[in-house]
Amino acid sequence: MIKILLLLLSGAKLGKLLTSGGTMLLSLVVYAFIYGWRYAAGFIALLFVHEMGHYVAARQRGLDVGLPTFIPFIGAWIELKQLPHDAETEAYVGLGGPLIGTLGALLVYVLARAWQIDWLLAVSYAGFFLNLFNLIPLSPFDGGRITAVLSPRIWLLGVPILGAVFLWRPSPMLLLVALIAAPQVWKAIRYRSDSAEAQTYYAVPTAQKWGYGLFYVVLAGFLAVMTYEVHDLLMALRPARGL
Repeated sequence: MIKILLLLLSGAKLGKLLTSGGTMLLSLVVYAFIYGWRYAAGFIALLFVHEMGHYVAARQRGLDVGLPTFIPFIGAWIELKQLPHDAETEAYVGLGGPLIGTLGALLVYVLARAWQIDWLLAVSYAGFFLNLFNLIPLSPFDGGRITAVLSPRIWLLGVPILGAVFLWRPSPMLLLVALIAAPQVWKAIRYRSDSAEAQTYYAVPTAQKWGYGLFYVVLAGFLAVMTYEVHDLLMALRPARGL
């Protein structure tokens, strides 16, 4: 009986691994048809690095978490089977993705400049932009999970930012995100600092709030600068390389 149980458990773990790997492969194939296999592989790799940042952070806090699942043109996510018990833990897990993802994009950028590889530079740009986009201070973005440690009311600042992104690059995906974010916006509007939730889930020491806030601003600023700089480099390459 014990052997059968262990076999079933190993099969379940294998199934989760195959699901994660299968969805990753599917995304790779889809992106490869559109952008070429090299860029697709690099982009999927950085997306994986981002999600594994969340995965490692969740495991460090003792949360039960599943491997990443990928869907083309939507992105990827990890399944938190156990929700964070306070806002600080949620912020820690939320910060793990953009932080590790930024380091991954920075490594690709350094290699692209050292080896003078244009498509690798384009991959680094996608990585910087992806992590910057995820720092929009509105749940379900990572930025919303991080800034909630200060106050859920900060999510209201994310609404015009998301609207500006939609006006810049209209996309059905952004409409879907807005639909998902709508209940969180309503929650931010109704949030009260004297509520039971504020006194429990959002009761985070002031020093930790300032720490997360500072880290968020610095990371967002760095990503904004790198996204702008790499975009300019790619634009300069277009006439020079006939891109």
